[in-house]
Amino acid sequence: MKTCKFKSYDELPIFLNAELIAETLGIAVSSVYEIMHEKDFPVLKVGGRMLVEKQSFKNWIAEKTGGKK
Repeated sequence: MKTCKFKSYDELPIFLNAELIAETLGIAVSSVYEIMHEKDFPVLKVGGRMLVEKQSFKNWIAEKTGGKK
């Protein structure tokens, strides 16, 4: 498994693409695209690109893991 080049949440860019999310979660990019098409995933569509705002991603993880926002 590849290691993430980011050592903390604060190092992530403001907007994340599928590749960065895959690296952060340690999963395949194809799995991230499946997640990005789920109804409750906070994706922002810009043209043909799908991006996720960093804080929205953090909130989504907290919701899915039972943590606080």
